[in-house]
Amino acid sequence: MPSRHSKYFLILSSFFILGCGNTKYLPEGDLLYTGGSVTVEDSIIKRKDRKALETELENLLRPKPNSEILGLRPKLFFYNLAGKPTKDKGFQHWLSTKVGEPPVLFSKVDLEYNASVLRNYTENRGYFKTKVQSDSTRHGKKATAEYIVRPSKQYKIKNVSFPDDSTALGKSIARTQRRSLLIPGNPYDLEVIKLERERIDARLKEKGYYFFNPDYILAQVDSTKGDHEVSIRLKIKEETPSKARKPYTINDIIVYPNYSILTDTIAYKKEDIMQYKDFTIIDSAKTFNPRVFDRTLYFKKGDLYNRKNHNLSLNRFVNLGTFKFVKNEFKVDDSIPDALNAYYYLTLLPKKFLRFEVGASTNSAGYTGTEAKINWNNRNFFGGAELFTLSLFGGIDFQVSGQNGGNDIYTFGGETSLVWPRLVAPFKWQNSSEFVPRTKVLVRYERQSKADQYTLNSFKTSFGYLWKESVRAEHELKVLEINYVSPEEVTDSYLEEIKTNPSLGKVIEKQLIFGPTYSYTFTNTMQKRKKHTVYFNGELDLAGNVTGLLMGANAKKGDTIKFFDVPFSQFVKVKGDFRHYLKLGENSKLATRLIAGAGYAYGNNTVMPSSRQFVAGGPNSIRAFRSQSIGPGSYKNTDPDAEFLEDQLGDIKLEFNTEYRTKLFSIVNGALFLDAGNIWLLNEDKNKPGGQISKDFMKQIAVGVGAGLRFDFSFLILRTDLAFPIRQPYLVNGSNWVIDDIDFGSGAWRKDNLMLNIAIGYPF
Repeated sequence: MPSRHSKYFLILSSFFILGCGNTKYLPEGDLLYTGGSVTVEDSIIKRKDRKALETELENLLRPKPNSEILGLRPKLFFYNLAGKPTKDKGFQHWLSTKVGEPPVLFSKVDLEYNASVLRNYTENRGYFKTKVQSDSTRHGKKATAEYIVRPSKQYKIKNVSFPDDSTALGKSIARTQRRSLLIPGNPYDLEVIKLERERIDARLKEKGYYFFNPDYILAQVDSTKGDHEVSIRLKIKEETPSKARKPYTINDIIVYPNYSILTDTIAYKKEDIMQYKDFTIIDSAKTFNPRVFDRTLYFKKGDLYNRKNHNLSLNRFVNLGTFKFVKNEFKVDDSIPDALNAYYYLTLLPKKFLRFEVGASTNSAGYTGTEAKINWNNRNFFGGAELFTLSLFGGIDFQVSGQNGGNDIYTFGGETSLVWPRLVAPFKWQNSSEFVPRTKVLVRYERQSKADQYTLNSFKTSFGYLWKESVRAEHELKVLEINYVSPEEVTDSYLEEIKTNPSLGKVIEKQLIFGPTYSYTFTNTMQKRKKHTVYFNGELDLAGNVTGLLMGANAKKGDTIKFFDVPFSQFVKVKGDFRHYLKLGENSKLATRLIAGAGYAYGNNTVMPSSRQFVAGGPNSIRAFRSQSIGPGSYKNTDPDAEFLEDQLGDIKLEFNTEYRTKLFSIVNGALFLDAGNIWLLNEDKNKPGGQISKDFMKQIAVGVGAGLRFDFSFLILRTDLAFPIRQPYLVNGSNWVIDDIDFGSGAWRKDNLMLNIAIGYPF
């Protein structure tokens, strides 16, 4: 009998053999094209720069060969597995066209065309008189292409001259020279010249030159003087029209807030026209308070045109969230020389709309849940583009396996919020961002019932501000957030269990939490071309601090202050979530996350409220362990007679996750991951030995590994992760590593260790 390791080896070997046999459906006499290579032969170019140039040139080769993973071509494998494509739209057609891809044939490779592309690109980089040689090599039924590039010495920039004429345009261009991208001593590069023309155009747009464009700048290059050097002279083309040679100011500003894109003409009456400050508003329905436009538009009558204010105004209109389309145009005012009239055509979104949401989830605590939510929204509640939302929600989480005794969880409640597209404050806020600052008021009630245990009523209200300083950075300040939690219908069996396990009583304590919270988020993950992207979220929670200090609260001395017979919470909590994404290829990346947080209770209480403590484990945390089952520290509830399983909570959290993600085929992506971390208590708890943090906290880190599939349906991502622990913090034998215990062939091991998580979206 072969060992289980031999079985795995045979399976992998079989797949490798099948993956290699991918020349099955080649046309008669043709070959499978497996890729091209570029070799740069030059003794002057540094080896590092030569390799970088080779990589750039190889990316220009066409066509691209069939995609590879670890030397295999899975898409081509599935194409061959399906057989020749047919007109039938069944499984075979789907496997061949959606999962698989046809072979890239060598007959489609044009060696001479690729050689000319390489030559042009290299010469545009300053390697004039480059020679390119192309050839091909056959390997059985496969073929590769090889290109040898022999560049001459790269030309450098000797000097750069800007227009020296006395015209206003010439002087404006000359004044931009200080920040020129064309720097003497740098290599000649045609792409840099194009960027320089665009830079000059952008600077001119800030000076009122609305009709100017980069094509009106001519770059004359002289390579006849000097040793492999070029002189570059920038000048204004003779054919540049007169309107592009002068700056413009803003005259009339006309806004149509109720514009229909279905009509070619705009009909209105004299009474539809409203003059407000520098704006003319034409709207028969009087849809908005005119102050909305004063806060949104950056142009004022008499201003010099500039692109920054142009784009800021458009983006702020879009970010109001009230308009479906925003159209803008500038027209020359015939009555005033060198002046533009600005027109804004705004097409409304439906003012009121209803949205119904249904969701489902499964977590690692064995709970399967469904939730329904209905939202009624009004986008212009008071006529100032305010967003009013009224929501009702309900759901159930029922347990089909796990350790919680099959106690279903029922949730229902309601929420209402009002968002103003401005800061409602006693002070004036100067905001020059393209994003509209907002003020938000929220009121929420939620009732959660855990069958045969207890019911919790949660009331929350908050008032705060949200603003973006850029597309990457966002702030949220809740000036005041009040949260009140009250239990009811606690069962006798649960109360009885508390006598033997006091930790269970913490979750049903009344809680009153109030104070400000602040969060800051920075991300550049929207920049898809960057190799390194990051995400950071920092949170600060200050509860009851001023009140506790003013009233002299001191729970340690028995001076506990109560409101409505409930002690208010007093604590400081900070949390940081940092993520880094490394792009490894077109369809693969390495994602890493580090979470660190701590909460400190003082003054009016000695322990953090349970709703503000940290947890670890679950589908978005350490996936090899059940939700909220890790820690604190090395603690683990080993009572076999416990009827209810307590949630493990901590004051300190440290967690690290890393995940390799790659596209497998079609909508299916794969992942390999490692998760590590734990939570700890700041103070000793006799009911949870080993839970207090100490200098040896790193020895209590839980570690899990696993693999998963992600099904990308565009509108959502369904994630399945299968994980198992390799380090358990609660083992008492001195050896927390359990790698040697791994045995996939053992049913008992799989039952105790394999953890399947099903969730929506990526974990981070």
